[in-house]
Amino acid sequence: MRKIVLMTSVSLDGFIEGPDREIDWHMVDDELHSHFNEQLRPMGAFLSGRVSYELMAEFWPTADSDPSSTGPMVEFASIWRDMPKIVYSRTLERADWNTTIVRDVVDDEVMALKAQPGGDLALGGADLAAAFMERDLIDEYRIFVHPVLIGRGKPLFQGTDTMTRLRLLETRTFGNGVVLLRHQRADTSPR
Repeated sequence: MRKIVLMTSVSLDGFIEGPDREIDWHMVDDELHSHFNEQLRPMGAFLSGRVSYELMAEFWPTADSDPSSTGPMVEFASIWRDMPKIVYSRTLERADWNTTIVRDVVDDEVMALKAQPGGDLALGGADLAAAFMERDLIDEYRIFVHPVLIGRGKPLFQGTDTMTRLRLLETRTFGNGVVLLRHQRADTSPR
């Protein structure tokens, strides 16, 4: 069965974006971006909310034709375009780039998606991650902690009544000071 993998960047104080949705504090250099590409290339699909999808669709479809794009950015543009995408949105009317729109997170539908053949499913976006956490649907967490305190903004982890025990799989420190914390469900059985 495929796993739902939350892969996201956070500030040291736990925010995924600043108070005005800014993410300019992300420290994504070539080393870190190459790591993202290695991890994302074998995935079976990207799962995202509308806001994350629209941000990605605004830049990545043509990023490889921008002369200022680095090698890892050019590589990711191709990964993003080719990867099946599922965007969860009640308002989005149309989506391009190999994208399916789903209106609501429904446990049985997510379980059916996980049962399909193919690579794991990369989950992104704070609101969608919160909906998946609330339903205890995340199998693995890959949290990239950036060495910056932004003070306020949108927290990755919002209040929930669900406790999920996790087991540490890996830590890695990148040259720019970003630290990967990779955990999976302690029971090791994907839900």
